[in-house]
Amino acid sequence: MERYPFAYDHAQPFVKQAGDWIADVFYDILPEAGFEVRDEQIYMAFQLERAFAEKKTIFAEAGVGTGKTLVYLLYAICYARYTRKPAIIACADESLIEQLVKPQGDIAKLANHLNMKIDARLGKSPDQYVCLAKLDEARMGHEDVPLYSDIYEQLPDFVHSYEALQSFHAYGDRKEYPYLNDAQWSRMNWDSFQDCFVCEQRHRCGQTLSRDHYRRAADLIICSHDFYMEHIWTLEGRKREGQLPLLPEHCAVVFDEGHLLEAAAQKALTYKLKHVVFEELITRLLKGEVRESLAVLIDTAIEQSETMFDVLESRCRTIAGSDRKQIDINEQLLKEVKQLQDILTVIEDELVFESELFTLNEYELRIVEEHLEMMQKALSLFHTSDNLICWATESITGLTLVIMPRTVKEVLREGVFSAKMPVVFSSATLSVEGSFDYMADSLGIENYLSFSVDSSYDYERQMEVIVPKWSYNGTFSEKMKAAVSLLERSNGRALILFPAKEELQRFKQDISNYKEAAGLTFLYEGDGEISHLIASFQTEETSVLCAVSLWEGLDVPGPSLSNVIVWSLPYPPKDPVYMAKRLASKAPFEEVDLPYMLLRLKQGMGRLIRSREDSGLVAIFSEKLEDLLQKHLEGIMPPGVQMTFVEAGNTEAASPQLHQQ
Repeated sequence: MERYPFAYDHAQPFVKQAGDWIADVFYDILPEAGFEVRDEQIYMAFQLERAFAEKKTIFAEAGVGTGKTLVYLLYAICYARYTRKPAIIACADESLIEQLVKPQGDIAKLANHLNMKIDARLGKSPDQYVCLAKLDEARMGHEDVPLYSDIYEQLPDFVHSYEALQSFHAYGDRKEYPYLNDAQWSRMNWDSFQDCFVCEQRHRCGQTLSRDHYRRAADLIICSHDFYMEHIWTLEGRKREGQLPLLPEHCAVVFDEGHLLEAAAQKALTYKLKHVVFEELITRLLKGEVRESLAVLIDTAIEQSETMFDVLESRCRTIAGSDRKQIDINEQLLKEVKQLQDILTVIEDELVFESELFTLNEYELRIVEEHLEMMQKALSLFHTSDNLICWATESITGLTLVIMPRTVKEVLREGVFSAKMPVVFSSATLSVEGSFDYMADSLGIENYLSFSVDSSYDYERQMEVIVPKWSYNGTFSEKMKAAVSLLERSNGRALILFPAKEELQRFKQDISNYKEAAGLTFLYEGDGEISHLIASFQTEETSVLCAVSLWEGLDVPGPSLSNVIVWSLPYPPKDPVYMAKRLASKAPFEEVDLPYMLLRLKQGMGRLIRSREDSGLVAIFSEKLEDLLQKHLEGIMPPGVQMTFVEAGNTEAASPQLHQQ
């Protein structure tokens, strides 16, 4: 394979030569293959050239249809070959990853039309793989036992038998099990409470084998935002433990749908504590020959952990529309936390002495010490509650305490933006009403480049936006009737975007009461693997896809998606993370809620028009719309598009193109 797709002159700056070749690709090579010349795409290419040349962070806001993905892929591939390190393409979710790597995806297009061999490999999050330990529990459990037994029997032979000269390959990807719903998958996939270090099957684990594969990528590693941030968060710890980092050393990072990075960073920077996990882990020490004093301390720690979680449970209250429970911190809880910390400190000191006696298994001792260190870091945040965000979740194995530092800016600044390398944020929606301040401030970015180019589509002709006027402030029943009426007119072919799972589930339950929708096929997020659902939606033209997470990343051109229904304005959830952001703001609505909602709504509307031939309708089901809010919504409409207010019982304003389907 040729190292560069152009003749490289060592006497000239590499990035400038790469930029000239990329310009030729968009001006000449791709148009000869049937692609259209897009001025917006070429403008973006020149802007990215500066970011790669100066190794800077850039906000690259480019509208739908500008071909921004091809631009950043070409720069990333060229730069990877120049530095001999892979570039990371971090996507917001698995559906975006699928757009890149599927057989007809953007990487395949470039490889085909430019006659290039592109070495791009997937680095998926651990929770996208089967956990052999959890699968064993599931097939011995009480639910869907035959299902999990069949999955176990279909695993590669090397999982079941230990023989010499075996060959291994990656397996167990979520995509291999499209028929499982989210609940079924959660019983057999990896989660953060799995102790991989002491798992006897770790060397035959699909996740481990996948990691060995993607590390050898020469050009690109495609992963999720979550996984990239987990890499940043665990980098130093894994080095200390003598482990390889999750991702190899790389030359550049592209954050596709970069406006979602903050949420991924917050997710990665959380500590999770659970009593049953702590008890199981620390009692391992009792299997060895330990002094009586340490054994007593271990029993005391278990009792104190149980007491702390009992107090924690009494201080939890349910948050409407969220599976997270709010924790009301009081003096009693802080006292129990401090007592557990004190006991853990004494145990840590005792373990130093025990290690010198060589009576404990060194490997297991290290695992326990790491877990205790993690607990101490997490619990210490309670003593500076201004820097703490915490919540609890419930499961059949008890309460999970989730603790997160209030701000992720410092971690991002040190782990990502301080590195002297190009960092590209790519999306159609990075600015709020013309400003990148909201994004830059939330991520702690002080010095950056930016540009914005509009889509080249004729939205005035292709898109209509309606807002129903309600008789009773938009009750669920009113919304159901309006949605069914729109689905009737478009004969399905619709995406319904919900702000929360609870509303999607209620819609799923109630739609059977509407005989007008009886002939339509409904696909619900959570009922199967997401890329499989999207493929079914695209193939079954008159189907309806109902989703919570597909406000961005869904790319379905053609008549299969002619109708986007926004169930309600997508404000941030009332969970502890956003409650903390609101409390820290002088103007919570203007600085937190409104920018989040406008970015997400703009993304959701962007699912409709994906090609010059597309046309259709966006319906925004807003409960009430004050004059000021209406002006903000009008400000994010595509050029030439006006919101039309219609009576909820009359959707005749739907576009003629929609009626003609």
